[in-house]
Amino acid sequence: MAPSHTTGPGSTVVVYGEPDHRHRLTVHLDLRCPFCKRMENGLGTIMTDAADQGRFTLHYRFATVIDDGVGGSGSLTGLSALGAAADEGQRQFAQYLHVLFAEQPAEEVDAFADTGTLLTLAGEVDGLRGEEFDRKVREGTYLPWAREVSAAFEAGEVSGTPTVLLDGTPLPVINPMGYAVSPEAFLAELPRV
Repeated sequence: MAPSHTTGPGSTVVVYGEPDHRHRLTVHLDLRCPFCKRMENGLGTIMTDAADQGRFTLHYRFATVIDDGVGGSGSLTGLSALGAAADEGQRQFAQYLHVLFAEQPAEEVDAFADTGTLLTLAGEVDGLRGEEFDRKVREGTYLPWAREVSAAFEAGEVSGTPTVLLDGTPLPVINPMGYAVSPEAFLAELPRV
């Protein structure tokens, strides 16, 4: 069972924007990755706004590398909650993703393993909390799907997060100091509408 707004083999890619757009921005993330937090906090809304403007479709792929390396299950449990958010709509998924990265704990703190924490943070997204969403998060409805998503990342050609590809070509999203590139620098790399 896979959430709504997913595509690809095993439905392991979450889609934001018009599914059939000729340009695709593929974003690889780990919910516990501190560099992903920097990238998402600096460019996340820039990316979704550009998708809203019809510049590309966003394809999100997720890893659980931090769970494996540091220990815990926050990347996996958080991803399961994101699946439940995708069922509520693309906008809710994207806003919840932004909130999770904005509130990301220190890498060694496994706060996203706690469904209570995930539900509290979901309360910051208009229209997300409800009986069905809450049940899916508490029961881990999409944990099997999250494992499939993680396995698909591990089997893919991308080895680290964050990695962003425009139609398969890597785009710079982290500068040499380890922070997100400026929105202007990012937007300059995109195709014209």
